[in-house]
Amino acid sequence: RQEFFPPSIRPEIIVEMTLPEGSSLAATQQEAQQFAARLSGDPAVENFSYYVGKGAPRFVLTTEPVLPANNYAQFIIVAKDLVARKALQEKINRLFAEDFANVRGNVKLIQTGPPSPYPVMLRVSGYDHETVRALAQEVGAAMAANPQVLNINYDWQEKSKIMRLSVDQDKARLLGINSQSLAQALQTQISGASIAEYYEQDKTVGVVFRIDAQNRKNLATMKDLPVHIGSGKYVPLEQIAKISYDAEEGLIWRRDLKPTITVQADVAAGATGNDVTQRVYTDLKSLRENLPPGYSIDIGGALERSKISMDFLLKPVPVMIVLILIFLMIQLQKMPLMLLTVLTAPLGIIGVSWSLLLTMRPMGFVAELGILALSGMIIRNSVILIDQIEQHIKAGETPWQAIINSAVLRFRPIMLTAAAAILGMVPLIPTIFWGPMAVAIAGGLFVATLLTLLVLPTMYAAWFKVEPEQSAGSSLNG
Repeated sequence: RQEFFPPSIRPEIIVEMTLPEGSSLAATQQEAQQFAARLSGDPAVENFSYYVGKGAPRFVLTTEPVLPANNYAQFIIVAKDLVARKALQEKINRLFAEDFANVRGNVKLIQTGPPSPYPVMLRVSGYDHETVRALAQEVGAAMAANPQVLNINYDWQEKSKIMRLSVDQDKARLLGINSQSLAQALQTQISGASIAEYYEQDKTVGVVFRIDAQNRKNLATMKDLPVHIGSGKYVPLEQIAKISYDAEEGLIWRRDLKPTITVQADVAAGATGNDVTQRVYTDLKSLRENLPPGYSIDIGGALERSKISMDFLLKPVPVMIVLILIFLMIQLQKMPLMLLTVLTAPLGIIGVSWSLLLTMRPMGFVAELGILALSGMIIRNSVILIDQIEQHIKAGETPWQAIINSAVLRFRPIMLTAAAAILGMVPLIPTIFWGPMAVAIAGGLFVATLLTLLVLPTMYAAWFKVEPEQSAGSSLNG
């Protein structure tokens, strides 16, 4: 299992409500109030606040600010404890599924690392809007085929409903109306125009002129809006313009100037976003290989950030390896001894894999840091053992006896130092953030230490072709 960073153990739950594109702020407010009414009085809720048309202020570093939008609302719910937090998550998911069919809900926890809106995110980019939309639908279908993917949605896909006004310029000119004056008249009647100011003590109150709410919000009466043609005369709007209804892109996200749709989804319990994203991306191999020129399907979200962070982490590794080899050469003075020492470093991966599998911990960023630290511990033990073998040989012992005596002599010190390091990791194992690193170091060091005491002497004997010594009795019989 792979996971960039685990969720935090903070009691907050972040709930996002997104209405269809083009929804009004009033409609969003209404849905938010209904949702708030369902939360009121819940014994698992300590308190909550919500924001309509925008997200909450950035109250913790690992939350991502949200751009203002009329169709968006965000709730910050503080649970009484972690058990209550889990119960609230299940309740909120049921509410969205049963009672808020017109709302796209997203329930998430605060992360311990860089945040992502959804665990599974794939970006579809290209030049033509409709082609990008069609490809995004295919990606969504591939996600739906995976049983671990839930609540598939798109960051933009819906078109907004609009009303188009086509002015008959010939009729307008005959009536003495130009486009500028018509636009200003409609703007004044529908949106309003400031015509005066009213002063009350130290306050200034603007006086806005517009038609009453009942007429300006009823699309059926738009055709009857009065248009002034001079001399106190008016004509209805439909005499000089044709009203039609259509749909257009209300929102377009671009990446590298290309329209980009992000197909995003949640994951089932027990699955990690990185694993599921990689699996879906692999399933899309045939589609990715047959994309038109200029179109692409890329990994986004936590998996993308995980790969970027891993690249930064691995950049200094070549320099680190060169320095390690230099120091080993200075210490051991022989190329074969240096190679034997370096070859023991991968032995820790065996213990890391077993320990992470047994504890069901994911391979994340902190676990990878632990593996790098673990390699240094293993090389240290190898240097100690090889140096002891060389000292025994210099003291006059045969290579075979030197290998055996060194392994026996260094068994207790190496095991004690390894045990001290392992026990030092025990308090960190139950923690959410440092737990995977502690498990990786403890499990890897335990197995690698045992293997080093067994495998390294064997490798030494095989490399230098050390033969077992024959006993004195065997020599006489020969």
